[in-house]
Order: sequence, then C-alpha cells, then structure tokens
Amino acid sequence: MSLSNTDLCYYDSQVLRLPQEKRAQYHAQVDRLVAALSSSLKDKSEIKITKVVKAGSFAKFTILRKSSHNSVDVDVVFYISGKDVDHETLQSLNDTIFDLLTKVYPTKSVEDFQIQRKALTVSFVGSGIDVDVVPVIEDPTRPGYGWHFDVQDPTSKMETCAPCQIKFIRDRKNKDKHFRTLVRLGKRWRDYAEQYHLKSFVIELILAYLLDKEGSSGSVEQRFRRFLNYISQSGLKDVISFPENHKPLGAFSDPVVIIDPVYSQNNVAARLTEAERVEIVTAAQTAWETATFASVEGDLDVWKEIFGPNFRIEDDE
Repeated sequence: MSLSNTDLCYYDSQVLRLPQEKRAQYHAQVDRLVAALSSSLKDKSEIKITKVVKAGSFAKFTILRKSSHNSVDVDVVFYISGKDVDHETLQSLNDTIFDLLTKVYPTKSVEDFQIQRKALTVSFVGSGIDVDVVPVIEDPTRPGYGWHFDVQDPTSKMETCAPCQIKFIRDRKNKDKHFRTLVRLGKRWRDYAEQYHLKSFVIELILAYLLDKEGSSGSVEQRFRRFLNYISQSGLKDVISFPENHKPLGAFSDPVVIIDPVYSQNNVAARLTEAERVEIVTAAQTAWETATFASVEGDLDVWKEIFGPNFRIEDDE
C-alpha cells in the first residue's frame, strides 16, 4: 500500500517543517541583529550596506526544523555599495563586518563568530540558530544582483541574486503545492543517508528540473521515488538548466553540472567530486529500491530505513 499525500504531508508538517512559532522567533532574532548592525553603521565610513535580504532555505521555506541531524542556519545577505569588486576580497569584507559585529555584541566571546565559506556566522546559543552574514558587492545596474566571494579561493567571485533565487523556488511552489514538501523529504533522506555533500540548493534544483520536465502529476510518494530514480538512472550526468537561464550557458567539465538559474556562468554542483557523485547515485539507487519495496508492502518500518526512526504518519498513542 502506497503512502497517501495526507500521510506524507502529516510527516512533513509534524516532523520536518520548521513550526510557525519557531519561524517567528528566528525572524525576530535576525531582525534585531540587522537593526542593531544597521544602527551601528550610521555615519560610518568603513562600509555602506544598502539592502539586507534573508536568503537560503529559511527564506525559501524549505528549511528543516532543528534536530540531531541538522542545525538551523539563516542566511542574511548584506548588499554593499561603494566597494570595488576587483579590489576587495571576502577576507577584507568579513574583517570589516566582524569588527562591526563585535561592537554590536560586545558581551559575546570571539568564538561565537566563525568564518565559514562565503559567510561570517553569528551563533546564538539561546535559540540554537546560526546566522550566516553573506557580504555581496551590489551591481548598481541590476537590482538584486551582486558579487560574492569564496573563502577557499579569495580571488574567485561569482554573480548572484538572492531575491531571484527566492522567486525561483516560489514560482515552482506556485506550480506545485507539494514542491516544498518534496524538497524537505529529499533533504531528510540526504541527512539520514549522510550524503551531506549533496547540498540543499542542488536538491531544490533537481526537483525543480523534474517539475519543469514532467509536471506535478502523481502522488507525493510517487514523485519522491521519481526523484530518487532520476538520480540513480541519470547518474547525475545530465546537464541541468532552466527557462530562467540567459544564454549563452557556461561550459563546464565538472562531474555534475547544474546551472544556477540566476547566473548561467555558475555551476551550482561544481564542488561535487566524481567519487561523491558515485556515492550519491549509489545511495539514491538503494533508497529507490527500499522505497519501492516499502510502497508495495505498505511497511512503515521499511520507510524508516530512508527517513530514520522518527518517521511517522499519525500521532503516537
């Protein structure tokens, strides 16, 4: 017996999805950080922030609630003007923002602020969330666009558009009311299978590609199995692009090529190695076989081999 949409939507709402009260709490905490930082920047010459955008899985409503398998990260993009993208580095921008943050939060220890890829992270112990501050040098000719840097390659800069990425996911959700549920199911499988090199944005884009290509027909369970089967059968060797991409598309030789819908010269999956590609494909094949057996047998315990022991489709009695 297959799982119904009601079954999987229950699991999504009760176990996977970030509860509304937590969203409100995290929004308020991030807003206080932004307000405090913005206030500290008044009449400062070090840096000028023109716009702040909440981004990433939190803004796209595809984030998973905090669990033993994952933390809650909120990306906050700071658009910076008056800086020359050819003369700045991620380090120089992070150093400036780091100094400002330590002034805003003088009681927090230095260890609370960690430099990570593309971002400076502020950890809040009380709520358990990490706020990744992402500096982007704005493009004054294209609203929403700008350049961000990579901490492992300080000379590497990439164009991005945080509002465009949010709109991309919202447009798919408007085409398919279960799109975000499918993303969260995919991320939960990824986490339980410990395929952490399969990034959340890549999962979103694979599911968006399947939606564009095959539509929203079928149940949530069927389409989740279709997602696993696509990874298994394609070997992640298809070049994936989207109607939003402007031509010409970039030319890439990476093992996995998924072109960023907001910037056609960026391969979102560029950091996946050949060994990681094979590992993900193998895990997807195993999960597809398990899900197919679980569907035929109607065995909830088998589904737990994919989603973990907290998988449930009704209240515990």
